[in-house]
Amino acid sequence: MTERFAFVPGSQAAGSNIARFMDRHGVSGWRQLIEKANNDIGWYWDAVNEDLDIEWFQKYDKTYDSSAGIPWTKWFINGRCNIVANAIDRHAKSQPDKAAYIFANESGSKKVTYRELDEKVSKLASALTAAGIKRGDVVAIYLPMIPEAFYSIFACSKIGAVHTTIFSGFSAQALRSRLVDSKAKLMITTDTVRRRGKEIHLAGQWQKAIQGTRVSRVVTVGRDYDDFVRNAAKARTEVMDAEDPLFILYTSGTTGEPKGTLQVHGGFTVVAAQQAAYLIDMKADDVLFWYADIGWITGQVWVVYGSTIIGATALVYDDALDYPAADTWCRLIEDHKVSIFGAAPTAIRLFMKNNVQAGNYDLSSLRVLAATGEPINAEAWQWYFENVGKQRCPVINLSGGTEIGGAILSALPVMQLKQCTVGCQIPGFDADVFDDSGNKVSEGYLVIKKPWPSMTRGLLNNIDRFVETYWSKYKDTWYHGDIVLVDSDGLWYMRGRADDVIKVAGHRIGTAEVEAAAVSHPAVAEAVAVGRPDELKGEAIVVCIVVKDGHRAKDLKDEIIRRVEESIGKFARPEEVRVVAELPKTRTGKLVRRLVRAKIAGEDIASQDLLTVENPGSLDEI
Repeated sequence: MTERFAFVPGSQAAGSNIARFMDRHGVSGWRQLIEKANNDIGWYWDAVNEDLDIEWFQKYDKTYDSSAGIPWTKWFINGRCNIVANAIDRHAKSQPDKAAYIFANESGSKKVTYRELDEKVSKLASALTAAGIKRGDVVAIYLPMIPEAFYSIFACSKIGAVHTTIFSGFSAQALRSRLVDSKAKLMITTDTVRRRGKEIHLAGQWQKAIQGTRVSRVVTVGRDYDDFVRNAAKARTEVMDAEDPLFILYTSGTTGEPKGTLQVHGGFTVVAAQQAAYLIDMKADDVLFWYADIGWITGQVWVVYGSTIIGATALVYDDALDYPAADTWCRLIEDHKVSIFGAAPTAIRLFMKNNVQAGNYDLSSLRVLAATGEPINAEAWQWYFENVGKQRCPVINLSGGTEIGGAILSALPVMQLKQCTVGCQIPGFDADVFDDSGNKVSEGYLVIKKPWPSMTRGLLNNIDRFVETYWSKYKDTWYHGDIVLVDSDGLWYMRGRADDVIKVAGHRIGTAEVEAAAVSHPAVAEAVAVGRPDELKGEAIVVCIVVKDGHRAKDLKDEIIRRVEESIGKFARPEEVRVVAELPKTRTGKLVRRLVRAKIAGEDIASQDLLTVENPGSLDEI
């Protein structure tokens, strides 16, 4: 039987956090754990809270309440807490000299202990309060992966302000839309960012973005940040209700404007702890190096909050993994004795493309590998498993979403694994696979049948969109939009997105945002953006445009690329722009994007797929 599996857990699995949890509750294996947890989610999440020693100022008197409807479930009713009490305060007392973070760049590295983290966060929190930031106010954080970005996140949480971290690669237009939607009052940013040895002028983006927004104060790292915190006293950690908002994080959508998801103190604390402890088996003596930006949910769950709640150490590298050398990431693992390493499949494919000789480094400190952000191909999975993990580390491939507040599916340290599997439903996330009619199938749509603590509390400023996007396809069931497959051994696999979102190098980009940028050009009548399979990036963006009468197509392709870069960011740069006479549409005028995608990917298009297309000849030109 083991010949079917690439990885079979050894003795280390018996000492894992999830094995301890199962032993504690008389559960014989991961399948039984999933069944027990999903049959009684109240029992499970209460047991997780106890097992991971989550601290409460006032213990909740009910685990959850769905009386207003499953989409509006409240968690840890009447509980009083603050995520900072679990992530910083208790460790600053019990292990003050332990490194909370190691911040590294091309110039070197520096450690920040839990005591220092507490001091830095407390002073910034006090300064924010003095600047008029109150509980519930939104603070935007537009920073690279530098220490002040982390201090800013924790400082907001400490005083009950709501942070919204915005990826520093976003352009002014994308930044502004998020500032307006979140109603941010203050922004913490910097003038320049250093990337691959070059200075990037970030001020040129945010100075344009804040015009006409509610941002009344900008604190700039490298300019006035030090003065802002210099005379500040230490702030106390505010007592928050479990359902008080913690952060707003944006995810791209297919209907134009990005979607603002909302996490709360209680639910996110427990789920971040659960995912760090049970999925990647993080313990207090671990060093985590998960290359994930604070602007994405992966960075928030594991790098910011998960590792600190566990009381571990996280290595944060503020540059590209292959800079200044292709094997820089190997040197970092060796130098800092990293035990848990996480990277996106795009990064793994880059390692392969660069022909990195991981065997030249001592990577023996590694015991767990992680991957997420997009589906991983078999070649990348095997290379990662063999060359980095030396066939002894499980590849914890997982999948979830910003709206989920973490992962839905994940490999577990106690599982036998095959290439590319995302393991199983995470206990407490009652995931299943449905067809269009809501029947259980082995390949179909990923759904969640019961509430979970870190589910987004709606979508910011748009309740109707929240219900329509996630809760309208099936009654009282979350529709996630991923296509998944479950094999005969009960292992799950990702098959891609059912909606129109392109994943480029781990960045989730809504096609509508790309198309809107292209159509903003005065010469463009229509545009469609699709993802084309790409060996390195996972997907590359291809834009097809229809030129307005009276305009010439000459030189238009480069102009469209610049438009997209200026509107969204360089990471959304189209790989190719094609000029066509028309785009395939239904008789009602609806664009048939899936056929454009299939044509560009070189797939065969069956005759029945063309039945609803009014102009099938348009595909020939594409």
